[in-house]
Amino acid sequence: MIRWWNGIKSSWHHSFSLLWLMVIARQWVSYTEPYWLEATTAAVLLTLTFAAVIEILVPVKMIYRLLLEAVTGVYLTYRMILHYGTYVPDPWLPGLRERLPDIMSHMTPYIWFALGALVLLLLSSWWVSSKPRILMFTGMNIAAFAALDSFTSSILWQEVAWTVFAGMGWLVTQHLRSFQLHYPRGWTQLLKYPFKIAVNVAIIFSLVIITGVNMPEVRPTLTDPYTAWQEWNGNGTSPGSKTAGSSDNGSGTASAGSTTSGYSTDDNNLGGGFNFDYSPVMTVTADLRTYMRGETRSVYSGSGWSDDNPFTRGDLKGGVVGQPLEQNKASKVQTRELKQTVKILGGNSYPVLFGGLSISKVNSVNGADTSSSLLWRSEGSELLWESVENSRAYPREYVLTSQVPVIPIQELNKQTYEQLYGGLDLDQQYLQLPGNFPERVRELAEKVTAQGKTPYEKIALLQQYLQQSFPYTNQPDLSRRKSKDLVESFLFEIMEGYCDYYSTALVTMARSLDIPARWVKGYAPGEQAELPDNLAVQQGGAVLNNNYTITNADAHSWAEVYFGDYGWIPVEATPGFAAPLLAQSEDTAPQATAAPEEDQPRPEQVEVNKGTQEQSFHLKIWIVAAAAAVLLAWAGFLLWQRRFTLRFFLQRLRNGQPLSAVQKVEAETARWVRYARRKGMLKEEHETLRESVDRWSHERPAASGNLTALLRMFERAKYSPEVIEDKDWRSVYTEALRLRKSIKSGK
Repeated sequence: MIRWWNGIKSSWHHSFSLLWLMVIARQWVSYTEPYWLEATTAAVLLTLTFAAVIEILVPVKMIYRLLLEAVTGVYLTYRMILHYGTYVPDPWLPGLRERLPDIMSHMTPYIWFALGALVLLLLSSWWVSSKPRILMFTGMNIAAFAALDSFTSSILWQEVAWTVFAGMGWLVTQHLRSFQLHYPRGWTQLLKYPFKIAVNVAIIFSLVIITGVNMPEVRPTLTDPYTAWQEWNGNGTSPGSKTAGSSDNGSGTASAGSTTSGYSTDDNNLGGGFNFDYSPVMTVTADLRTYMRGETRSVYSGSGWSDDNPFTRGDLKGGVVGQPLEQNKASKVQTRELKQTVKILGGNSYPVLFGGLSISKVNSVNGADTSSSLLWRSEGSELLWESVENSRAYPREYVLTSQVPVIPIQELNKQTYEQLYGGLDLDQQYLQLPGNFPERVRELAEKVTAQGKTPYEKIALLQQYLQQSFPYTNQPDLSRRKSKDLVESFLFEIMEGYCDYYSTALVTMARSLDIPARWVKGYAPGEQAELPDNLAVQQGGAVLNNNYTITNADAHSWAEVYFGDYGWIPVEATPGFAAPLLAQSEDTAPQATAAPEEDQPRPEQVEVNKGTQEQSFHLKIWIVAAAAAVLLAWAGFLLWQRRFTLRFFLQRLRNGQPLSAVQKVEAETARWVRYARRKGMLKEEHETLRESVDRWSHERPAASGNLTALLRMFERAKYSPEVIEDKDWRSVYTEALRLRKSIKSGK
């Protein structure tokens, strides 16, 4: 046992190097976890962990260690494929010899991932054996994570932070090892104070952590080469209709903080931040404000909506100007006809013509009654324009007629799931969710809607929860994102955002409850513009302004929920927005209203959100708190260590110069006299200090010796011609401490 322990102590630096290497390896496993199967991740992690333990605790020859680690990796991989159900033993195979080929076939390729990771770990521990190599290895890993963070949708700041932490620890370990080899006597002396070594290392790490956390966020002044190349080629990717890039083509870069709002042409990678662009896009003349609907999406990929090519989705039919468009009418909903005149500003081009829900006819395009560029998709109520394919210019002005539904809210609110969807062959594209859709999002949707009895009530509860639980911002803090799924990261980690986050969350949460929903993008109604004379409408002698200006900042996304015979109904989940709808109660005429919203008890909403906040309180908070505690303890120790230097700091400030030794003795004497007064030992005004000390000595015999010594020191400093030094006032300080103990023990 002693020999084994001595072997462990002699290879301490190798053990610590493996520890830091495991920290870095864990970051790569964390990055690949969303792409690997659970059995693969578990097999790799366990193999690396047990290999590190064997390297540290089993000091035998290398060939035996390698053999043991390989066997351990194979066994752990076998256990993992059993645990996750990847391999189910055939009960008809009697022995191991018969089962072995079947086992090996099922272990592929899991075993190669595990053994490959093991080889990389051992090669790295062998090669990275000096400070230059540690710096190179750590720098390469940081650069790789930074590149993946920039060029993919992954947020890898935490992986970079842990890699930096491991690199620092590795360098400290290597420095101590070098000190041990070059100065063995000094190392032996240093080992007598392990606590001091640990404290100094902890202080350095804490300073780095606190400094990094509190560094101000400064946006880059230069565009990175990849983004610049994308923008130069016009291939920017933008998340949803609220974060499109430039105002001239409606595309941009999602990850760039300088992205501006506008209509997007790529919705496959939502998220990021943007700046508001208030440049005008169009003017709309109509006697009713509506959302200007563009396109719909139905295939959620986990990062966005992947069916973003408008010309490859569903059946397209040619639209004829002046002729009614085919409609999927809701049998239980009346509609109101709305005529809209749209004028496009700024030379923008789009794949669609915008209009209210749902467009029923194109009256004219650029003032003409014919056009061969129109395509109509009745399923999504999308009116497409083929200018991308055949170079026809996007129209500068067009007139549409829309059918705005008048929704019987009270009637709809009573319809059960069976009444709405029973007997219907629901289109599965509107219930689609990816196979790896997070389970806790489903659980949250069920918890939020537990009080809802009908689909409409459940949607209203989801809407209310999203609007009341998460603040709106155009610059969400993406550093908090850990999940690869957009909705999961929004609900449990980022917990703030803009329309793309809210609308995508509502659609996917509704689908998780088996309620059909789809994602829609377009523009909010805009603001009332100044009224030109030729657009004024006279009514009863008054001039009505029915002209609205829409800007890039009005680009927006929302949800539409399918309620059977009541059709598709827009639902607004973004706080601060309200979809202008026509609603009809049982006893009143049609009236404008916002998206469905039921009065529900607020405490339930707060309780659900509280749970998500607790889940988002992850490890980095504890690390920062621990670093702050170490620094506070260190600051307290420094103050205590310099207590004598700081003792007369205030008196020095008042005098404007340092105190002499005699003045310090007088100040210390005044201090212990004040303490004696607090303990009932009063010095009368007519008494000298000697007279008071004589009286106190009779009253407190236990303290007489300390009192006499303090009196002697004071008189020596005050009246003696001897030279008084700093050691004399420190003697007064020490004797005053003894006096306090004597007074306390004498009670």
